[in-house]
Amino acid sequence: MREMRASRWLFVLLVIAAPTLTGCGGAKSSKGVLRVGFVPSENVQQVAQNAQPIVDILHKELGMDVEPFVATDYTGVVEALRAKKLDIAFLSPASYVLAKNEANIQVALKSHRKGRAAYYAAIITRSDSGIKTLNDLKNKTFAFGDPLSTTGHIIPRKMFLEQGIDPGKDFAHVLYSGGHDATVLAVLHRKVDAGATFANFTDGKDAAWMQYLKNPEEQQQIRAIAYSEPIPSDNLVYRADLDPAVAKKITDTFLALGKDPAGQKMLRDLYQIDGFMPASDQDYDSVRAAFKSAGINLKEALKKK
Repeated sequence: MREMRASRWLFVLLVIAAPTLTGCGGAKSSKGVLRVGFVPSENVQQVAQNAQPIVDILHKELGMDVEPFVATDYTGVVEALRAKKLDIAFLSPASYVLAKNEANIQVALKSHRKGRAAYYAAIITRSDSGIKTLNDLKNKTFAFGDPLSTTGHIIPRKMFLEQGIDPGKDFAHVLYSGGHDATVLAVLHRKVDAGATFANFTDGKDAAWMQYLKNPEEQQQIRAIAYSEPIPSDNLVYRADLDPAVAKKITDTFLALGKDPAGQKMLRDLYQIDGFMPASDQDYDSVRAAFKSAGINLKEALKKK
């Protein structure tokens, strides 16, 4: 079974690499097939592996075949939604705002961590760097994550601009790592002086560097110099024309996962979340405002990719 799953994911990943995204199907779902998109918060293979138990649960609860789709970057899922090649998708707050602007989708659920539907962007550096404030980062090297990552780019860029720091002019070099795990490692191994990632809370105990660095000594080599204001959490969206009965079953399935210890572990492994609660489009108005504050035009964001 493990070899069959690995082969299935390899096929999906190869399909995703194709520019046309032809492997996700046509404009409508095949009968009895649910197409699920996952944003790559870390490397694609790891997200695929962590998503497999969720795929299996959906298959069991819905009695449908489930086709997983892990894009190589955040815009890959948005493009697939816009092309009507996905039925449901997990999205970050920023990718949701962009997808809502581009595709006929509706948000159903937002994630929570310990009952709180919010998290933070964190600006991190090495503990021995001597960097104490955002202003200390001028003329330093810096790593953002994916250009459409909420905590890996959009919110941190807003934080810098509000501090009078222009990342395009005031940093010696800017790297786009592609994922939170890569950003943490880039800082740890001194590839950059600092980087932007996520923290579930502001106590430094539940954050990207604690998740991706398993060695306690390495964890202690990373510290945050700034946290953002609370950000509305990531979410689950549907095609607006998805069968309401199927949508309800999916909603019920994910709500139930968050109430079951085994389900909570699946969600924690996948996106470091504990469960879900109902969501509305208005929950993400602050993220829309962040795009404007960061100087990023929604209509141009996909074209630049």
